[in-house]
Amino acid sequence: MSQSERNFKVTHLLEKKKFNLKEIGIMTDEQIEYFHWLYFEDSVYDLM
Repeated sequence: MSQSERNFKVTHLLEKKKFNLKEIGIMTDEQIEYFHWLYFEDSVYDLM
């Protein structure tokens, strides 16, 4: 993941107030992508 993409996703996670900067700082790119997907991506099941 590029640094700009990581910053974008980190900003969203911080706004959601689920994690603090210290917790996010030790996360891998894969963990950030997972939590961003978990909280921000729409699923077809959300529409049912």
